Amino acid sequence: MAIDNKEVLLEVKNLEVTFNNSRKNKGFRAVKNANFHIYKGETFGLVGESGSGKTTIGRSIMRLNPISDGEIWFNGKRIDGKISNEDKREVIRNIQMIFQDPAASLNERATIDYCVSEGLYNFHLYESEEDREAKVDAALKSVGLLPEHKSRYPHEFSGGQRQRVGIARAMIMEPKFIIADEPISALDVSIRAQVLNLMNKFKEERGLTYMFIAHDLSVVRYFADRIAVIHNGRIVEVAPTDELFKYPLHPYTLSLLQAVPMPDPKIEKAKELVIYDDSIRDFSGEKPILREVSDDHFVFANDRELKEYQEKLNEMKKD
Repeated sequence: MAIDNKEVLLEVKNLEVTFNNSRKNKGFRAVKNANFHIYKGETFGLVGESGSGKTTIGRSIMRLNPISDGEIWFNGKRIDGKISNEDKREVIRNIQMIFQDPAASLNERATIDYCVSEGLYNFHLYESEEDREAKVDAALKSVGLLPEHKSRYPHEFSGGQRQRVGIARAMIMEPKFIIADEPISALDVSIRAQVLNLMNKFKEERGLTYMFIAHDLSVVRYFADRIAVIHNGRIVEVAPTDELFKYPLHPYTLSLLQAVPMPDPKIEKAKELVIYDDSIRDFSGEKPILREVSDDHFVFANDRELKEYQEKLNEMKKD
């Protein structure tokens, strides 16, 4: 599938994810009618506060969470629900995940050699034991670790080093698409830039496509080509990164931007607190959906709000 001469690698259509509580016989909708697409070779940011449904979407794409409605398409194939074993293997091989907690995502009882090699073993992506070792050595070197580290265990490394092992484990599979679930939030500030630069290096060298999940807009601004803002399981705004920061439209996007700390104490002190409350918005009449306000800029709005957003956008662009 192609949109404006760009190839779409992943598309999420009307995605719903519901978690059922068997005791109370109730369901909680964690993701509500989510729609977005990710172009091949781009980094797509998914931003929202804790509990907004970001990780749930990522895990649903990985087929770790079952979906209750909607469709997920990858590389021209539908990958949600019941699919063939061959398609499952293709999804696992071509979609890899870098997890938020590098300590919890690695098997503490396994050596680094086994942690990085696990995918090679499962898919038999090596010709001989020498070939496997060479691939592991190359993967570790590519993330700034040494081949001698293979015999060590995860607890012997720092958080930043463990996250590098997690990146090596994903990259050794030579995937097409990587879901990075807050990969730097558990790391020291000094290490974060190193990990982001490492991921950017792989993107350029291997033509990778990323979905970068985060709650910090300042980090996503550095890394993403386009950003989707999610609130309470619903995508409320999608736009190219520069466009979103220059012309934010949805009130929740404004509240997220206002929450980004500024290094200047005078600016920080002069800030007005913006708190978004979905319950006070007037949704009477036509129900809101994700609508295109300008080229590749979408906002969750009904007809009345769409006109208001278009007028606001025109005014901002005049200034």
